[in-house]
Amino acid sequence: MTTPVADFVRAYAAANPVRLHMPGHKGVSFLGCEALDITEITGADSLYEAGGIIAGSEANAAALFGSARTFYAAEGSSQCIRAMLALALWNAGLKPGERPVVAAARNVHKSFLYAAALLDFDIFWLWPEVRPSLCSCIVPPEELESALSQVQPAAVYVTSPDYLGGRCDIAALAETAHRHGVPLLVDNAHGAYLRFLQPSGHPMDLGADLCCDSAHKTLPVLTGGAYLHAGPAAPASFREDGRRALALFGSTSPSYLILQSLDLCNRYLAGDFPARLAASAARLEELREQLRRDGWAVWETDPLKVTVDCAASGWDGRALARRLRGRGIECEYCDQDDLVLMWTPENGAADRQRLLDALGRNAAPPRQRVPFAAVRGEAVCSVREAMFLPHETLPVPQAVGRICGAPAVGCPPAVPIVSAGETVSPAAAELFRRYGVETVEVLRDGFPARRG
Repeated sequence: MTTPVADFVRAYAAANPVRLHMPGHKGVSFLGCEALDITEITGADSLYEAGGIIAGSEANAAALFGSARTFYAAEGSSQCIRAMLALALWNAGLKPGERPVVAAARNVHKSFLYAAALLDFDIFWLWPEVRPSLCSCIVPPEELESALSQVQPAAVYVTSPDYLGGRCDIAALAETAHRHGVPLLVDNAHGAYLRFLQPSGHPMDLGADLCCDSAHKTLPVLTGGAYLHAGPAAPASFREDGRRALALFGSTSPSYLILQSLDLCNRYLAGDFPARLAASAARLEELREQLRRDGWAVWETDPLKVTVDCAASGWDGRALARRLRGRGIECEYCDQDDLVLMWTPENGAADRQRLLDALGRNAAPPRQRVPFAAVRGEAVCSVREAMFLPHETLPVPQAVGRICGAPAVGCPPAVPIVSAGETVSPAAAELFRRYGVETVEVLRDGFPARRG
């Protein structure tokens, strides 16, 4: 597998040129990586006009992932999510004055809601009945079928795997969406590695039209490295306009360090990674079973997560995270009910043993998990209006009855307790209290002007 971006930069650094171009460090070592940190000099290609070494590297990635087209991003899946939604809206063929709508599972990343503000579309929320957590929203095909009998959206959008490791039936959702003439978009930020399992669990192999992968989450790529994939059967415009959509939301100075790490990852994936991944997944399943024998309740998840059901284990997840931190182990995520540990083949046997030693045998009696009942807030104005109108921050009790001005959700893909443009209800205030949220951004009095 060729690595044209990394090879070019290394050759340039080895030539020791006089750098009369950006960046300002001129290759002098401050952090230690500066010699390989360049800009769009002659021969280096340009990410948003790629026709040289970057385009060649992206073609390598497309072959590895089985996509019709793969584009690199240096600003994470956040950039790719915005680009996916722009592509879906451009492809929708809306009539003048027609409001675009996207049907979306409620557990979205903040960047989805920011895209709704920037692109000015409405959201038809998918609300499955089974919601064990703020971070989970598995949409069954029959729920999507029902939704598409009510609305004809520009796209269907789901997050899979979710933050706890739950996965939607992407193949069934794709079949349902396509039967209604609607593309399926998947936030696969936590699942780049799924392509390299046997059988593949990657959205590109399961019928998705567009998906984003945060390469840096589960592959050896620098933070910010991501892929935008267009599926083999997706509309041609998704392949043709992908770079333009990414450019709309990306910096004109993408990091060449990140691009090199994406480039070098191709060689890693083309090598023995599938075998190492299979072995790692098998060892993690053994680890889950050992934890269960030791008295810990563990969820069934995607293969590279170990998610402890802290409620069933008799713990508050935040307290368990503190216990692990005191023993030199940092988790990915915790709330009162769950604790998430993310693994890759780079975590070896010593890491697994340290975790087992740190947790020990659990004798705590289980406690009752309070069911997560998402609040269906009344939408008073569009997401765009809510985000761009004047805001004020209030304590949650004082915000009841007011209009939420910013999505009340953390950065991980999670169900917004109240989304921008929705009213803050007493039930929502109780959920804020449960999750430790003390203040909320609301629209200032008088905004928006009441309609009708």
